[in-house]
Parts: sequence; C-alpha cells; structure tokens
Amino acid sequence: MSPQSRPTTRIGAVSYLNSRPLIEGLSELLPSATLSLDYPSRLADALGRADLDVALIPSVEYFRRPGYEIISDACVAARGEVLSVKLYCRVHPGRVRRLALDEGSRTSAALVKVILAERYGVIPETEPLRMESTTADTTADAVLLIGDRAMHDPSESFVEVMDLGRIWYEWTGLPFVFAMWVARSEARTDGVDEALSRARDLGLERVHQIAAVESKRLGLDEQLALNYLTKNLHYRLTSAERCGLRLFCELAAQHELVDSHVELIYRDLVTA
Repeated sequence: MSPQSRPTTRIGAVSYLNSRPLIEGLSELLPSATLSLDYPSRLADALGRADLDVALIPSVEYFRRPGYEIISDACVAARGEVLSVKLYCRVHPGRVRRLALDEGSRTSAALVKVILAERYGVIPETEPLRMESTTADTTADAVLLIGDRAMHDPSESFVEVMDLGRIWYEWTGLPFVFAMWVARSEARTDGVDEALSRARDLGLERVHQIAAVESKRLGLDEQLALNYLTKNLHYRLTSAERCGLRLFCELAAQHELVDSHVELIYRDLVTA
C-alpha cells in the first residue's frame, strides 16, 4: 500500500492539562494522522466504536474490553499526590452512602470505589456528576472530581479531602496509571509508537512553556501548573507502572468493576 493510499490514523487525546506534555508536536510528528481532543470517557467510547484507531484512554477501560493493545511507553501516572483526582467528603469516608462521580473519567471512578471498599468497608450508591457541574450541584456524601477542575478547590468546607494518587501510593507502594496510549488490535500503527514517545520527550523538554501557556488558560498559578506537570505526574510506563496496573486490575475485578481475564498486551514495546 502506498503512503498516499494508506488509511489515516485517527488519534484521540485527553483535553486536560495532564496530557499536554504527551501531545507536544504530535501533529508535526504524524502529519498524516488526525488528532482530536476530548474527555477521557468519551475517548474510550470512540475507541470502542472504532471511531478512533489509537487513544489515550482511562486505564480501567483497557480491562473492560478485549481487543486492545498498549502501544507506547508514554502514559499519565503518579507516584503519590496527583492533585487532579480528589474525593471531597462531607462525612467521614467510612460513612459515605451516596457518592457522586465525575463523568469525565472512569478510571478514577473505579479507583475511588476500590479505595472506599478496601480501606473503609463501604460500597456506596453512586450517581453521575455532569462534567460542567460542581460539588454544589449535588447533596451526595462525597464527590469525586477529576482533571483541571479538581485543581480549583471548591469554596465549601469538607470533613476530608482525599487525593487518590496519594492514598493509592501510601497503600500499595506502587505508581498509579491513570491513562495510557491504546490501539485497537486490528489497527495499523506503524511509526505511531515512536511518534508518541518522541512527543512525550518534546513535551517534557518544553514543559516550562506548556505550564506558562496552560496556567493562563486555566486560571492556575504558573508554578502550581509546573509542579503538577513535573513533580506530581510522570509520563513513562516502566515495570513499576506495569505492576501497579496489574494490581489495580486484580482489586477492581474483585469488586466486579473489570474483567479479570483481560491480559496486558504491549505491542512491540519494551519497558524498563
């Protein structure tokens, strides 16, 4: 097949600040590909419908649908406090009966269910929180917020605010992978994996510029944005992240949140 007749690779990436270093220069690195930005949950749905060939999806979605492969060592992960995934509790976590879940990401929704069940012994009823809503729009006992809006703490006071990245790391000693580059097993991705890794490397080289631009757009302190991108998050899928992924799958499967039989398949990928 000639380059002119080869189908365009359709790529989807997360529209949050946390993914900006992963897509730096990607359009130039893959000029024949199309790049669309959206919320993580919508990207997962688009990949599932075959509207995308490759997407940066919530890690939990990998374990919910067979036929996916991890194609890059670039990811969104945390080894401790993450800042952008928080549970705002109006009661003690062990007394949460109603839980409002941000519709933006399903990984964080599964993670908070695992933490509440395993650490506090509660399995609350859940309700969706629309992506444009705030904590004031629900009377639930606890509210999960993710992404850029979780970095702007509500004015309301809470009994406890839990950073789920910190809770997971203190509990397991392993990194938590929030999102990773995944392809449909039948999708051709020649050269895409190298481009995704190169884009990540470019993003980290230019992280100061990214923080300066994005902090203004989001109304964040520039130093906070820079610390978030360089200290709270990291972007390389190593053997430790693999272990974290597998443990998360095992725990989520115990609570019937994922399929425990889905294997982690890495397409032409060797990680440290």
